[in-house]
This record gives sequence, structure tokens and C-alpha cells, in this order.
Amino acid sequence: MKEVYYAYVLKSKGFEYFYKGHCSDLEKRLKQHNSGMTRSIRPYIPFEIVYFEEFATLQEAIKRERFFKTSRGRKFLKEKLAT
Repeated sequence: MKEVYYAYVLKSKGFEYFYKGHCSDLEKRLKQHNSGMTRSIRPYIPFEIVYFEEFATLQEAIKRERFFKTSRGRKFLKEKLAT
């Protein structure tokens, strides 16, 4: 079975805070975030997945995560999440 990678966006359920990242297992990564493993985002727990894209390579997923963090990427996500 070929490995799949994801670039994803999480939204805090209690705050207007978004987190962008990449991984190979979305459900596992969401559980890690919601368990407080990432210290910098602990105050914003719990999170839900609001957007993700699938990629064949880790490099593509990282590139897309970086795009999400740019002003163009934030605009793209704002438009995507508004629909």
C-alpha cells in the first residue's frame, strides 16, 4: 500500500484560531493535537479538521502547508472555508 500525506488545517472549537500542518495520518495527528502534545497550541484545544488535501509525497504536503501559511494561502483558505 502506498503511503499518503496530507496538508491540513485545524480550527479551534472555542477560538478563531487556525493551525496548519502536514502528516501521514490525519486522525492520529488530530488526537495528538487535542491531547496537548503541541505546547504552543494547548490554549486553543479542542480542534477539528476543517480542510485537508492529499499528496503522494511528503515534499508536496510540506510545500502545500507552507503555501497555506502565506498571505495568498490564507486568502485561499478563507474562500474555501466560507463555502
